[in-house]
Amino acid sequence: MTKKITAAAVLCGVFTFGQEIKPDSSKTQNIKEVVVIARKPTIENKADRTVFNVANSAILTGNTTWDVLRMTPLVNIDNNDNVQAEGSSVTVYINDRKSVFTGKELKEYLKTIAADNLMKIEVITTPSAKYETSGAVINIVLKKNDNEGLKGSVSMNNSQSYKNSQSSSVNLNYHRKKFTQSFSGSFSNNNNVMKAYNENLIYADNSLTKITSETNSNWQSPSASSSTEFELDDKNNIGLVMEYYGSNNSSVSDARGDFFLNDMLQKFYTKTVDGEGKNRFIGSNVFYKYYDKEKNKILDLNAGINYDGNDNTNIHSTIWNVNPFEGIKTTADNQNREYYLKLDYSQPVGKTGDQLEFGGKTNFKNNEMPFHYFNFQNNTWAADGSRTNTFRYMENLNSLYANFSKTFFKKLETRIGLRYEYINFTVKQEVGSVERKDSYGTLMPDLLLKYSFNENYNLTATYKHSLWRPWYMEFNPFLMPTENGTYRRGNMDLQPNPNDRFGLKLGLYKKYFLSANYSTTNQDYWTSYTVEDGNTIAMPTTYYGRINNYSLYANTNQNFLKNKLNVNLNLGVSYIDNSDFKERNNFVGMKDHVTNFNGSTNFSYTNLFNQNINLNGWFGMHSQNWGNSMGNKINFFHSFGATKIFPKTQMEAGIRFNNIFQRPGNDFVTYSPIGTFRNVNQWDWYGVNLSFVKRFGNQKVKESSKTNVEKESGSAKN
Repeated sequence: MTKKITAAAVLCGVFTFGQEIKPDSSKTQNIKEVVVIARKPTIENKADRTVFNVANSAILTGNTTWDVLRMTPLVNIDNNDNVQAEGSSVTVYINDRKSVFTGKELKEYLKTIAADNLMKIEVITTPSAKYETSGAVINIVLKKNDNEGLKGSVSMNNSQSYKNSQSSSVNLNYHRKKFTQSFSGSFSNNNNVMKAYNENLIYADNSLTKITSETNSNWQSPSASSSTEFELDDKNNIGLVMEYYGSNNSSVSDARGDFFLNDMLQKFYTKTVDGEGKNRFIGSNVFYKYYDKEKNKILDLNAGINYDGNDNTNIHSTIWNVNPFEGIKTTADNQNREYYLKLDYSQPVGKTGDQLEFGGKTNFKNNEMPFHYFNFQNNTWAADGSRTNTFRYMENLNSLYANFSKTFFKKLETRIGLRYEYINFTVKQEVGSVERKDSYGTLMPDLLLKYSFNENYNLTATYKHSLWRPWYMEFNPFLMPTENGTYRRGNMDLQPNPNDRFGLKLGLYKKYFLSANYSTTNQDYWTSYTVEDGNTIAMPTTYYGRINNYSLYANTNQNFLKNKLNVNLNLGVSYIDNSDFKERNNFVGMKDHVTNFNGSTNFSYTNLFNQNINLNGWFGMHSQNWGNSMGNKINFFHSFGATKIFPKTQMEAGIRFNNIFQRPGNDFVTYSPIGTFRNVNQWDWYGVNLSFVKRFGNQKVKESSKTNVEKESGSAKN
């Protein structure tokens, strides 16, 4: 009876809005219960974030989480697998927990998480002081079943690009009264082929080196995660999260290098590198959560230990046309340990809806990286004491933050935040006792103002000061040979990069969004080159000089054909002023000003011909200019697929095509004071993928997040 009264009240409200109330002489009759099904749009734009809702979308079929991340609006991934959002560096979170992986390690880890497990991806371009980040944040939210009993899914994938790859995964969830247990596991066998071409021009003697190379690699990667949660009562929860990721990898690389002087060939070499390695990651997180839904008070305590170990061996065999055989063997057994304790608390202030949030974190890292170098002499491997060493990195990072949100006259939402971080670290090379100790504190304020003129027009202004710190491996000073005959090493003198970012975002009719951003920095670290003993060496170097970045982005999400067709369109352009940066660092040939273009579109069609067939596609383009590296082309990407759903058996079968019309890659030139260095390569992200999914149990889900409060406004309630 209550449901009938509610439905009648809703209908009466609708008719009252459309016409005057008139006496009704018709007979009264009962109406059936009205069920309204609300479906979130594929893309949601909020004040500080863009949300990509992918749950139950055909885009998940046959993809990994890494693949879907590539297709997320505003996201771009460069040739080094670094993730960016609106041109800003990114820190990745998974279920509101900061990931320990970056770069290629993050890529390999996310490739083991089947996209079928995704709920949504949040691109937070202006994160609050709560987040431990130096730029934007990408929060990957996974599904969590909330119904009684056991349920789950099994998926299998087969991909054909240059070579064939396979993967399979299983997801299980058990919920009984106050106890919830989730488990996911996967195994992938990935075969990749990378082709590259390099041109290294040295100004001093006008010498030019041309290098062609091809690398065939195999990664066999098991992964597993377990989440246990128990409700002590209506307000108190405890839980444990365990994660495991491993890989056994092997690779063979063949390269040829030709040395020219004044366009005349002087010498050449052929090189083969045989490599193999193992990676192991074990992570743990124990948490306690107090959540008073009536008073909206949340206390979240987290403690954890992460261990990351990897060992690898590489044998470099080089044959010169003018010199005898040269052999190099390198081995490493890295051990990285991390310990942390984190507290977050939030509650309303007063009776007007103001919100106070504060917390802190203490984090310890202890990383040990032994590196052994051997030369092939007299038909045996002889240790090279001048290059064999152990690198250590120790860090203690402590942080405190506070956010305060308040709404004025129901139209102006404000959020002001302040984060303080103090870092104390030591980088040490054991042999020779080369050591650097440093410590410093940083205040990082942020501000968000959102004014709603009416329900169809709103304007948001943001400011954030951030600091990007070098990754620990970028400090490692050991000279390491690469696959193509050059060398690389880190730099113990690297400095952090401060950045200030201002933004404006205009929302129109909840469908159209325009963003204008300005960011500036007076120092940064990028790849540099040097030549020592005839060897070309790449290394990160801190450069000083002003860089100003201006960008403009447009986004819209539209539904057609009775909401069966959903289309999202993103367009962006950025203008970078490098003039001061170039002049101060003597980058000959580098452009004073650079323009980047990028854009993407996602589309999906649901229930084609009423036959439970879902279609989806993605197209993207990105320029390749960053720092002191300038691109020679714009990259175009495309992916489209179809999924057939069998409701009675809870099965799905899908096919997906990735970049079948043009194989993606990059072509860019890096400028340095000693010369220019061109890099061209082709990525192995193309071909066809076949997938199969079998589900069982009730698949009703909720978001697996430590905070159950959805930030609909994205501002005052963030």
